[in-house]
Amino acid sequence: MPDLLIELFSEEIPARMQKRASEDLKSLVTNGLVEAGLTYASAGAFATPRRLALSIEGLLAASPTTVEERKGPRVDAPEKALEGFLRGAGVTKDDLDIRDEKKGQVYVAKITKPGRPAAEIVAEVLEAAIRNFPWPKAMRWGNGNLRWVRPLHSIVCLLSSEEGAEVVPLEIDGITAGNSVWGHRFMSKGAFKVSGFDDYVTKLKQNFVVLDPNERADHIWHDATTQAFAQGLDVVDDKGLLAEVAGLVEWPVVLMGNIDDAFLGLPPEVLQTSMKEHQKFFSVRNPKTGRIEKFVTVANRETADNGATILAGNQKVLSARLSDAKFFWENDVRTVEREGLEAMAAPLANVTFHNKLGSQSERIARIAALAREIAPIVGADADEAELAAKVAKADLSSEMVYEFPELQGIMGRYYAKKAGLSDAIADACRDHYSPLGPSDDVPTDPVSVAVALADKLDTLTGFWAIDEKPTGSKDPFALRRAALGVIRLVLVNGISFSLIDSIFQHAFRPYRVVSGEDGRGGGYGFGGQTDYFIEFCSIMSGSGFGGGESEKESFWRSEAHDLASDLLAFFHDRLKVFLKDEGIRHDVIDACLARPGNDDITRLVKRARALSETLATEDGKNLIQGFKRANNILTQAEEKDGVEYSFGPDLKFAESDAEKALFAALDAAEAAIKPAMEIEDFAAAMSAMAAMRPAVDGFFEAVQVNADNDILRRNRLNLLGRIRDICLKVADLTKLEG
Repeated sequence: MPDLLIELFSEEIPARMQKRASEDLKSLVTNGLVEAGLTYASAGAFATPRRLALSIEGLLAASPTTVEERKGPRVDAPEKALEGFLRGAGVTKDDLDIRDEKKGQVYVAKITKPGRPAAEIVAEVLEAAIRNFPWPKAMRWGNGNLRWVRPLHSIVCLLSSEEGAEVVPLEIDGITAGNSVWGHRFMSKGAFKVSGFDDYVTKLKQNFVVLDPNERADHIWHDATTQAFAQGLDVVDDKGLLAEVAGLVEWPVVLMGNIDDAFLGLPPEVLQTSMKEHQKFFSVRNPKTGRIEKFVTVANRETADNGATILAGNQKVLSARLSDAKFFWENDVRTVEREGLEAMAAPLANVTFHNKLGSQSERIARIAALAREIAPIVGADADEAELAAKVAKADLSSEMVYEFPELQGIMGRYYAKKAGLSDAIADACRDHYSPLGPSDDVPTDPVSVAVALADKLDTLTGFWAIDEKPTGSKDPFALRRAALGVIRLVLVNGISFSLIDSIFQHAFRPYRVVSGEDGRGGGYGFGGQTDYFIEFCSIMSGSGFGGGESEKESFWRSEAHDLASDLLAFFHDRLKVFLKDEGIRHDVIDACLARPGNDDITRLVKRARALSETLATEDGKNLIQGFKRANNILTQAEEKDGVEYSFGPDLKFAESDAEKALFAALDAAEAAIKPAMEIEDFAAAMSAMAAMRPAVDGFFEAVQVNADNDILRRNRLNLLGRIRDICLKVADLTKLEG
């Protein structure tokens, strides 16, 4: 079985495209070969800045001959139908067989497709892959029609086996496939010929090209950390930057340079961001002081002076970049120290957050008011939480964040400390955006939690009020991420509160329904300090207006309730996704959502986890079946009799030991479940419920519920009703599947 080597050699491929491009080349070629009947043992794809390479081992030498049976028209079908079938199958009437079927005799054609040599198939598949390659951006050059990310110079397409190597005949827009490979742009001595993949990799290294991007990354990281360790320093870990730099060089040469002392006083995040974004440098930190003191750059060639000239040039450019950063930092600090952080935030009044939700300043005012309401719930000081919310976004108008938007929040903490604010407020400035994703850290300081919750909840309620909700896969305002952030903040910090009663009524206060009376038509509007705003607030707080509810008041109350309910349903959907990763089934969550208090996320999750753990036990599984059996019998009896069997059963009518044992088990379960539910010990409540299992099983094995005696029948149905009532106190088990 031959092996296949493909190399597509071009001008520099952007680093961000290389990994995806190598995967696309692999899938396009291997899928095409398999569809043509050529199977293989293994395949590997590689990328450097100037080439995509694919190695396929154990390829069939030729596709197998296949025989396909194709059923045609009936024997008595019109002649034209038969002629059409013969043309489509490429056979004559003499080649047809006749087969008996239920509806009569039909013609059957056996079509033989002879196998083809691998070289012929590879040429077709590779040409199709190149011409239809899914580059995010592509270009044309010269007089040809071929489109590639950068001008394509050469193609290597080689089938090799024990007998030798064979170049696959292929020509695309004047580029003829061969076995000649180019090495490093500057350090290689020229083109060289290869006979297979192993020879290809070896000769590439001899010509200063490391083919495997993972090998290049490992080499960079090893050399960088070794050089830093030798000086008692650490390289700041940045996997994204490492992957990018590995895509910029074919022969990585790691060099460590110095940062001018004039810039060492800058915040480490500023140094790190500036070097990463502008120069693609790794930051080197002093573990004793936490300062960024040096940098690591990766050259693409070896030099006679061991990189001294390269480092000198890089340090000169870096000094210019850091001079700008220092200028921004010093200007921002002067503004904060002279005027305060709230003064820095003043220009945000001229920055629109959303044309229907007002400016950034108006949004900050809403967040501050909401943070004050949330503060007692999370154990934060209300005044401190409100002030933290007012200044948390002040750095958005700073020169530093304008230059480096990714530093928002981080710079806010530095400016808050320069303004003399407390650590809690400074931390809230930094942390109120968190968590940004499922792996991001969750703030735990009460002030940070209050501001982070207020920020996300204002975003959600605001976009719900203007009816800009996520649809399908589209979520331009990252509302799903905001809801998941609220869920994680609540769960990690163990906060228990009613979303509707404690939060939504405050968060929706700034929004009002704009009636047709003001000439603007219906819809939701941003409420300033107007009569509409005051009226809406009083409705949401439950104070009313006295003298009965007017038609307008009723309409607004309904709108606010509908918005809150719809937003709560959105939270429930996000919670299902979140808990699914823990292995909790959606029907378990539905069973818990059906109980009162489902707007308390912490309580809801405790209940769902406890029910999930109970269902994982043998007693829990069997009890659910017993409950469903009891519920089915009850439902049928209540429908038939037209009554509800929810009256207390009487022990004196119990005839068998199994019946009496069930009475005792129900008494014990109820006595344990009630106090457990009061203190929200759902695990204990579920355990007490599961403990009923032996008695329930024994009852159904020994007792006939629908007895001939009406008194016994009603008493036993009421006994089943008690099973249902006790179980439903814990969760709505009717929602469980299976």
